[in-house]
Amino acid sequence: MPSFECQVCGETFNVPQAAMDKYPGWTPKFCREHSPRKTAASADTATAPKRSRSASREENLPVAEVLAKYTDGPTTGVFTDGGSHPNPGPGGWGMVWVADGEILEQAHGHDPQTTNNRMELTALIAAFKALPEDAETVIYTDSRLCVDTITKWAPGWERKGWKRKGDPLKNLDLVKELLALYRKHPDCKLEWIAAHTGYRWNEYADSLASAWRRDEL
Repeated sequence: MPSFECQVCGETFNVPQAAMDKYPGWTPKFCREHSPRKTAASADTATAPKRSRSASREENLPVAEVLAKYTDGPTTGVFTDGGSHPNPGPGGWGMVWVADGEILEQAHGHDPQTTNNRMELTALIAAFKALPEDAETVIYTDSRLCVDTITKWAPGWERKGWKRKGDPLKNLDLVKELLALYRKHPDCKLEWIAAHTGYRWNEYADSLASAWRRDEL
């Protein structure tokens, strides 16, 4: 049975010869778990927190207005966000560390030419750098790609010399740095959180990430 390497996770998977014979010239690029068809189906059926009627991707509110408008969601953890407008294009990132609803530290930055993924990774790097190595908390990101990259795929890429068949690994400089920081914080969890659902501190991180687009923080 022919074997191939998934271009997402780097794992080896097999395809029945009958399927290969049915589609001459076809080179499978994704394992069953990361098949674009399955990914699309999962996106359609995934259960996510109910979106707040007042939450919007395009609000771009100053942080003071975010605090006045939103109250829901976790009150302890480190919340991160990043993005570019357009993608690729100028972008920003933000992170806020809170405990019981009180801000312990926050940071944000801007890059004149970047991508969504680079800004998401940069925000997570800033989050881990803000935490002592013995910290016990949750770092939240609305990027499933970042979570899966660090918790599932990057260790395998590392074992293979940071190489995989097919497309080259992207943002490898940031992935390596984030993986090292993640390992230095063994009691911290990296978790996905749905974007734009009206969660106060997630919206706050989003506001920090888009601060470069406003005159007011």
